[in-house]
Amino acid sequence: MAELKIPTETVTLPSKGLLYPETSPLAKGEIEMKYMTAKEEDILTNANYIRQGTVIDKLLQALIVTPIDYNELLVGDKNAILIAARILGYGKDYPVTFGKTEFNVDLSTLEDKVVDFSLFKHNANEFAFTLPNSGNDITFKLLTHGDEQKIEAEIKGLQKINPNSSSEVTTRLKYIITSVEGKRDQKDIREFIDNYLIAKDSRALRKYYNQISPDINMKYKPNDENYTGEGIEISLGINFLWPDAGI
Repeated sequence: MAELKIPTETVTLPSKGLLYPETSPLAKGEIEMKYMTAKEEDILTNANYIRQGTVIDKLLQALIVTPIDYNELLVGDKNAILIAARILGYGKDYPVTFGKTEFNVDLSTLEDKVVDFSLFKHNANEFAFTLPNSGNDITFKLLTHGDEQKIEAEIKGLQKINPNSSSEVTTRLKYIITSVEGKRDQKDIREFIDNYLIAKDSRALRKYYNQISPDINMKYKPNDENYTGEGIEISLGINFLWPDAGI
């Protein structure tokens, strides 16, 4: 019997690979993915993965052929891979309900966010920013999948200590900001965020962060004369990957 092969496709990353170390396969700006099989569908119904919230990551890790460090993936690049997984698994057509109307979204037409790549230093995930109100100079990075895992774990730990606490904004900033006035010690950065970062500067940084983050534009504007909104946000959950999952 001839050897059976599963077809693969090349997926272009929104970051173009510019922010990854030169030695990383992700620096090429593209990865190879295989088509989803029935075996990968089993991952989507794995009760343990669903309960742990790891089902999407387990699936993508199974589909990515290029030997990458999954924790290195920028969040926006991961979103692009997720959309590619849906297209390769079940096709480009995705039904979205808005109000009482159902639209059919062609996922292959979703485009990358418009980003000013001239602000990027090749092979370095770090950006300079001056906080507009305090005038403090900082540097920051774009979050990776590994960072998101650490943030989630830290927030859960803080909630166990104080169930009524809400620390999402400050915790995320502690992983985003890499230096304050040239100081790179984590103790100095955390002290600054907890005690000296005013709300206006925090908001300005988060806005700038979103502006320069490579990603897929997940707002779909239906080609319907009755629709006058700015676009319907497409959510990325387990049902996005498998509409028949019933979850």
